[in-house]
Order: sequence, then C-alpha cells, then structure tokens
Amino acid sequence: MKSDSRLPLSGIRVLDFCWLGAGSYCTKLLADMGADVIKVESAARLDSLRLAPPYKDGVSGVNRSGYFADRNTSKRSITIDMKHPRALALVKRLIEDSDVISNNFTPGVMQKFGLGYDDVRKMKPDIVYLAMSMAGSEGPERAYLGYGASMVSLTGLHELSGLPGREPAGTGTNYPDHIPNPCHAAFALLAALRHRRRTGEGQFIDLAQVEPTVALLGPTLLDLTANGRVQHRQGNRHAALAPHGVYPCAGEDRWIAIAVRDDEGWRQLRIGLGSPSWAMDARWDRAEARLAHADELDDLLTLATRPHDATALMANLQALGVAAGVVQTARDVVEHDPQLAHRGHWVTLDHPEMGTALYNQPPFRFSTTDVQVRSAAPLLGQHTREVLREVLNLSDEQYDDLLADDVLR
Repeated sequence: MKSDSRLPLSGIRVLDFCWLGAGSYCTKLLADMGADVIKVESAARLDSLRLAPPYKDGVSGVNRSGYFADRNTSKRSITIDMKHPRALALVKRLIEDSDVISNNFTPGVMQKFGLGYDDVRKMKPDIVYLAMSMAGSEGPERAYLGYGASMVSLTGLHELSGLPGREPAGTGTNYPDHIPNPCHAAFALLAALRHRRRTGEGQFIDLAQVEPTVALLGPTLLDLTANGRVQHRQGNRHAALAPHGVYPCAGEDRWIAIAVRDDEGWRQLRIGLGSPSWAMDARWDRAEARLAHADELDDLLTLATRPHDATALMANLQALGVAAGVVQTARDVVEHDPQLAHRGHWVTLDHPEMGTALYNQPPFRFSTTDVQVRSAAPLLGQHTREVLREVLNLSDEQYDDLLADDVLR
C-alpha cells in the first residue's frame, strides 16, 4: 500500500496478529491514520470474524462479512501458517522491519509461536509490543478466555443494564469490543511510539481488557466507596433528573428520549408539548416532586408524546434547550442522521469481492490532516506476495517455494 507522508502514522509498520473485535478495531484506527498494518492470518485457522454475519447480499464467505470488513479497513492481509516449522524465521524478518506487534490472544499463545515479548525484543530491541488478553499476562486469572460478552458480565456492567426486578438486559452488543478496549489500546500504542521517538526505547503494553471496561463504571464505584451505596438496574431512570426516559411517538415503534435537567427545562418541555393542561399543575414545577412521582409523570408524558412525529418533536425540543433525541433504527442512522451526514461519517468503498459497501469513517477528525478510511478490508491473503516481495525482498522463486510447502496458507 502506498504510504501518504501527510498522515500522522505514515512510516509506522504494525505486524498485527489480532483477530475478532477489540484488537482488530484498535489496529484499524492505526491503519486509517496511515500506519502500514499487516494483518497476519491463516486459512488453517480463520479469524472468526470473517465468518460472522451480516454477509454482503446474504451470501456467506470468508471475504463477505460486513463485521470483518468494518474492523479491518486500510490494512493488508498476509497468510502464514504459524504452526509450520518455517513460519518463525519468516515472521522474524517481518518483525525486524516493524515498529509494533499486536495480539489479543490468551497469554501463552504467542509464546508457543516463539513470539512472546522477551523473544520479540531479541529480534527488535525497540519494538512496541501490545498484548490485550481479557485478564492480562499475570495473576490468577491470566489463563481465562473471554470475549466482550464475558467482560460486561465479569465487570458488573451487564448487571446494571435493564429494568428493576427483571433479568439484566445487557448492552445489546459486545460493548467492550467497540469503545473502551480498542481505544485504550490505541492510545497506549500512540504514547509508546512517542516515548520511543523521544528515547529510543520500546515498550511492552500488557492491557487486560477487563480494566478499560471497569473504567466505564467510575461513578458506580465511587458511589459504593464514598457513599456506601450499591447501584442496581433502574432502566431509563436517573437518580437526580425527572422526567428522564424514552417515550412513544406517532408511527410504528417510534420513540424519543427526553431528559429534563432542571426546572427551567421542565417549563420548556411543557411549551414543546403544547402546554397540556395537566402539565400546568404547579406540583410538577419542582424537581423533587417530579422525582417523587416519576411513574405518574411518565404515564402522562407517554400520552403527551404519542401524537407527535419523533423527528419533529426532537427538533422542537432541542430548539427550546431540552435534551431530546430520536431512538433511531439502523436505517435512520445511515440515511437520516444529520450529524453523521454533516461529518461525512459514512463512505462507500469498492471491495474486490463484495463490490461497493458502506464503511464507517474514523470517529475523530484532525484540523489539518485528512485522516479517513484509505481502502476496503482485504481479502484473505490478498497481499501476501506483495508484502513478502516489498518488505523481505523475496524473489518469485522463494515465494513459490514457501507456497508449495504450505507455509503461506
């Protein structure tokens, strides 16, 4: 892939052993910022995300997963069977020409390949080495295998999601894979690369994925340690704000979220709803009363919002300074969200097998650098010959020999 010197991470090479969600999204962020991220895969043991729906046009295949495509933009893919006796020597040469090596395996897997941090540091003394297992490389739980769904349960985030008196609802997705873990890891890598630039020293980043997930629970933990209170599921309710919930609107399964921060916000909400007679009762004017009678208030608001178009009501309430947002469907987010459209969040890229498909732009913008998705996700092993010729200067004969010996599969 041609490097763009204007991008922040141009000239940085990442040898990426990550698979599934969090690790792959972390290295995607680096790739979109200009790093040459070489994803090491194998047909002998596929990245499970390649087999995850949804598939383009409903047709399954190792190169047709929309989930995989979203996590692996701007990367190159090579295939190497790490269990082959000749694999280590090949990977060692790639490491010697790389700046970062990343993995999100259970501790011990990379060591079995001869690629633990101590091994890799001998190959490349200033390497920045990222390991992001569930529980970290040390401690009594180091060998535990876990995914995003495991982490929301283990940390207690799952316990806090849902309605009182019912089973936990969960986050609806493997939330740790999307926000806390990949973003913490990417930030740590950037800090380590800066440290290396200033000192010449590499780093070993041992990121236990449960820890960034726990960081989401700061207010909950403080409430326990400082106030002695154990928080429980409370649905859409808020301890200090009322009304605070999701209310039905006109049409099938259309809803609006509304949060009133103070008494002035309540007065503006009344105006936005057309000043219904019940809302003019003085007993609703104080937050204490609204909180004390939150169930009754929600019932009345449900009747008041139901006739309104959700989008029109949102615009009206926002103009009045009331926090309000339409509960959007996937189609709404892609086709109708004005903020995402304004930021150019969605982009269509051409994929060698799937054809045109929709991708997310990076969730940030730089003021002077045009950072964006540079290419669609790679086919399995799409760049093996290209990388080995470009980085290792292998001849066609050497490449064909490795191919014939099943090293490159």
